[in-house]
Amino acid sequence: MAQSNPTNVIRFLHVIENLKRTKRTGWLDNGIKQPESISDHMHRMGVMAMLVNDPSINRERCIKMAIVHDLAEAVVGDITPHAGVSKEEKFTLEKNAMDSFKESLGNTETANEIVDLWHEYEDASTPEALFVKDLDKFEMIVQALEYEKSDKKKLQGFFDSTMGKFQHPAVKAWAEALYKEREEVLKQLN
Repeated sequence: MAQSNPTNVIRFLHVIENLKRTKRTGWLDNGIKQPESISDHMHRMGVMAMLVNDPSINRERCIKMAIVHDLAEAVVGDITPHAGVSKEEKFTLEKNAMDSFKESLGNTETANEIVDLWHEYEDASTPEALFVKDLDKFEMIVQALEYEKSDKKKLQGFFDSTMGKFQHPAVKAWAEALYKEREEVLKQLN
């Protein structure tokens, strides 16, 4: 199997380091004091993917997809639905970033896998991609609840944006448990 040029790998790692430094826009826009980074979000999604034992999906593929689904944000930043950027433009910006990663890493099996996983996630055309889409939304509301607790502020919009959207049975069950926990937290916030 062909390997990427070591210098180009280091260059790629330096670029994706931005994921560790870039705070998630939704939390910044809501005045969260110590918001998570894009990398924090992706990491927990990878762990979440490990927690599901569903023989109908390829768990390893889901873990990989979770850790690459936002890689392009290292170049384009965290573009939210409220940023005034169309879905088409966002896709083009992110696709260009992914293409540049592939170009810099060379036409290797690994570089192709990273880009293919990103496309699969964006296309939402496989059970794995749909599951990881669920994890993306679920991780966001887990984090929202954690910020409601730590920052003592209500973040209802995050919950509203995901209500009724979860498809995978495990994620639906997790969401129900989270909603129950949140009811208790909201009693303390009121």
